[in-house]
Amino acid sequence: MQLSAAAIVLAVRGHGEHGAIVRALTHADGVQPGYVRGGNSRRLRPLLQPGDTILGEWRARTSDQLPGLTIEPIHSRAALHGEPLAAAAIDWTTALTAVALPEAQAYPHIHDGLMGVLDAIEAAPAARGWAVALVRYELLLLAELGFGLDLTGCVVTGSDAGLAYVSPRSGRAVSRGAATGHEHKLFALPDFLRIGGEAAWSDIFAGLDITGHFLERDILNDRRADPLAARARLVDRLKRAVA
Repeated sequence: MQLSAAAIVLAVRGHGEHGAIVRALTHADGVQPGYVRGGNSRRLRPLLQPGDTILGEWRARTSDQLPGLTIEPIHSRAALHGEPLAAAAIDWTTALTAVALPEAQAYPHIHDGLMGVLDAIEAAPAARGWAVALVRYELLLLAELGFGLDLTGCVVTGSDAGLAYVSPRSGRAVSRGAATGHEHKLFALPDFLRIGGEAAWSDIFAGLDITGHFLERDILNDRRADPLAARARLVDRLKRAVA
């Protein structure tokens, strides 16, 4: 096995005295793990931060062997790890992607979506500049993995008029009229998820409530639940920042 490609670093775990096992997302070949000799050393550790873009070369003698990985830096976002909100957003999105995607399966839309979120964080570290992009990325990941929400019409009436809620069971939109008497059981549907545009913080948090519910229920369950702690830290920091 031999592969050379640009990739987004998703996760880095120390292995042995100086090595590291790295999981990185390529555009055409999906998530690729590899062992980086000296990856946990003083020289290479700063070049292997989640969110960084690298040129990786994976080599293995057999398909069931963990490949050796050599890297060249393409773009570092290390400075963002000193910004609490930006760092929390990078930690969450990369950790989510690392555990949600199966290895060696192409998800080009997810790759491009994650790159878009990272670029938005870098362009405007203040959360208002990237929070909407983050919610949209969570929706994209759900959809690409087969758990997409249907916000095009009311699950009860079929109409696209007056859509105001989302069912936590079906993930489908519910109109204001059809929801009468059941509003407390439903998620509020912010307009930006359906028709785009700018979003107030109340709408952003409503969007995070929706995506968080379906991520936890459908993807981050059992052994893959660990990244939820990173999401909880991010949401808490966002709420404190805008309070």
